[in-house]
Amino acid sequence: MNVFVLNCGSSSLKFQIIETDADLIEKDADRQLAKGLIERIGSEAIVTLQVGDNPPFRGAQPLRDHKAALAHVINWVMAPETHIPGISGLSDIHAVGHRVVHGAERFKGSHLIDKSVIAGIQECIDLAPLHNPANLKGIFAAIELFGPAMPQVAVFDTAFHSTMPETAYLYALPYQLYRRFKIRKYGFHGTSHRYVAFRYRKLTGKQRKETNIITVHLGNGCSACAIRGGQSVDTSMGMTPLEGLMMGTRSGDIDPTVIEFLMHKEGTSVDEIFSTLNKRSGLLGISGLTNDMRDLEGEAEEHQDRRAILAIEMFCYRVKKYIGGYMAILNGTDAICFAGGIGENAPGIRKRILGNMEWLGVEIDDGRNAKAIRGREMLISSDTSRVPVYVIPTNEELILARDTVRAVKSLPFPG
Repeated sequence: MNVFVLNCGSSSLKFQIIETDADLIEKDADRQLAKGLIERIGSEAIVTLQVGDNPPFRGAQPLRDHKAALAHVINWVMAPETHIPGISGLSDIHAVGHRVVHGAERFKGSHLIDKSVIAGIQECIDLAPLHNPANLKGIFAAIELFGPAMPQVAVFDTAFHSTMPETAYLYALPYQLYRRFKIRKYGFHGTSHRYVAFRYRKLTGKQRKETNIITVHLGNGCSACAIRGGQSVDTSMGMTPLEGLMMGTRSGDIDPTVIEFLMHKEGTSVDEIFSTLNKRSGLLGISGLTNDMRDLEGEAEEHQDRRAILAIEMFCYRVKKYIGGYMAILNGTDAICFAGGIGENAPGIRKRILGNMEWLGVEIDDGRNAKAIRGREMLISSDTSRVPVYVIPTNEELILARDTVRAVKSLPFPG
């Protein structure tokens, strides 16, 4: 099957076409045929399109909405000069898989999209007002452009964390608030944590029930996950992606009273405060420069910028705290696995996070760590480290494609 994987943000559209099927999943032989990204939808959009390992095409195109962006992609895919292997017409796309951020308690797995699934995603908008509406735009556009006969599947970020126990997902609020409004921790980046756990098993030959690890996804959004017996038992993000680790523009954990305090001091609305917490905090807020870790490391190294250094140190300190906490929850860990743009490509950040953890059995090999960049999957701990540390580049799109195949063909999902 050729699966069109679609991930829609508020002003972006990211896609891949992946050849996969039950036999290819079993052999771990899925093949990416094409991929692309459209940013700044609604104005002069920035378009990046690529076939296989060929050099990418980059350009600009006026695209007013997600439907126009998806139509542009489909036209490119079907153009004879594009030459995507195995794709000569729309009939060569066999299913569409959609990333959906929030499934609340209703969706604990991936589902074929029908009217009831769409209604369920709409019911979750209150929990993810920035994400689920964008995901729905992609679903509606795909139904219209691919036609109603095309199987479409929703893969939920929150589903992997549905195995968390009550002790981990409940907040210490009056219990009736959970009963009435489902206020609780849901967690996100589920497809990334799930993929990293899968690759760890492939690398080590361990079975799912033997998988007791800590996965750390570090990018513009960041989260950590404690995995016991192959299942998520705790994660750092909460009811929304704002809770947990310090991120590119998100604050992560704060005292909730800060919100009321700022409202009184600044004389502003709760919406404005949450905009600050989501869009102007984190690395950007502390450094006053940027949310890009690469630029901050450059400022720290070349100019000794105090606030850039402070932002980096705070970021690493908070990741270290979560790793330590999850080691306590798991009674130790068989491995620590890094993923995400920062996790995969920033040796200095990984070293800062795991430095001075020898008592807990963690020792980094500087040479190995320095080589683990640009998509390299490898062990970065020393031979004497009691806890192995891996860099495992994530591939959320592959999880989406595989779950799409399973849902369309009614195959069993991994337990």
